[in-house]
Amino acid sequence: MSEYSEHDLQREVTELQSKSTTAARLFDIRRIIGGLFVVYGVIVTIAGITASDASIDKSEGVNINLWTGLGMLLLGLFFLGWLWLRPTPPPVPAEETGGEGGPVE
Repeated sequence: MSEYSEHDLQREVTELQSKSTTAARLFDIRRIIGGLFVVYGVIVTIAGITASDASIDKSEGVNINLWTGLGMLLLGLFFLGWLWLRPTPPPVPAEETGGEGGPVE
């Protein structure tokens, strides 16, 4: 005789599906790329703001750290905004796909 009932198995499958959805949203590549660009953009922007005249003269009068940091900040914010506007859709439950991955007919 089996230890698990059909209800227990169905509940366990539902819990695993919700954990899978959470993991998919947590490790969305847009979140990782956006977060890294924002962090590095802040660091490089601060380096550009505190740049000395000698380092600006090395780059022919252009504060390259400031402009690169601002560009990185904008790109990171773009990725995070994209994630916010278009979140990862949850996976379709097996009941709606017919259990085999195909649509129910």
